[in-house]
Amino acid sequence: MNFNLKKIPDRSQKPRKSGMTMVMDKGLSYREAEDFLSIAGAYTDIIKLGFGTSAVTPNLDKKLSLYREAKIPFYFGGTLFEAFVVRDQIDDYIKVIEKYQLEYVEVSDGSLTMPHEEKCKIISRLSNHATVLSEVGSKDAEKIIPPYQWIELMKKELDAGAWKVIAEAREGGNVGIYRGTGEVRSGLVQEILTQIPEEKILWEAPKKAQQVWFIKLIGCNVNLGNIAPNEVIPLETLRLGLRGDTFSHFLD
Repeated sequence: MNFNLKKIPDRSQKPRKSGMTMVMDKGLSYREAEDFLSIAGAYTDIIKLGFGTSAVTPNLDKKLSLYREAKIPFYFGGTLFEAFVVRDQIDDYIKVIEKYQLEYVEVSDGSLTMPHEEKCKIISRLSNHATVLSEVGSKDAEKIIPPYQWIELMKKELDAGAWKVIAEAREGGNVGIYRGTGEVRSGLVQEILTQIPEEKILWEAPKKAQQVWFIKLIGCNVNLGNIAPNEVIPLETLRLGLRGDTFSHFLD
């Protein structure tokens, strides 16, 4: 921090296991990535090249080298993984992991139907090649998963070798753990937390109101994801009580 202020919550330091900010890169240019890192790199823990953007991003190696130099790990979106799986190309996806030296990989089934046993087997297999983040939840707003099933799926995926589980919300923040309006399904979240340790969950929370809700529930060191590059600094101020929405929360 640039200023000495009392009663600022104790933020975890990099490399973090909790309090992580996952940023979604939906197609930043090399220069945009440079600018983003210059201002927000210190507050970014991991970068996701969203959905299938890595497949069509020009000069991909060059941009990934920039993230490596900044010592910020990255991974490709789960939709890209699913695009390989639905075409029966899991071996080719492993080649992608090796080619781009990915330290992290996302395993998801939000856009396709996959037996959960098969998903867990893939998690176990890919964990031999990279650190796995597995995503739970559907991108289909009509598919409502009851709380007990969220818990069961998360437990099994962690047992299969996932480092953390991602609670699905899409980049719009209007499915999965949220209602179509963007409102948090609070009962669902609190029930999940009775069985799954909060440090093992990365909550997708692209909207400010969602970020505020989780910070007030869990604290400044909650894991939050799908954060837009230009929202990283604003999120950090929310975590520290330096924005109106959380201004009084950490003063008592």
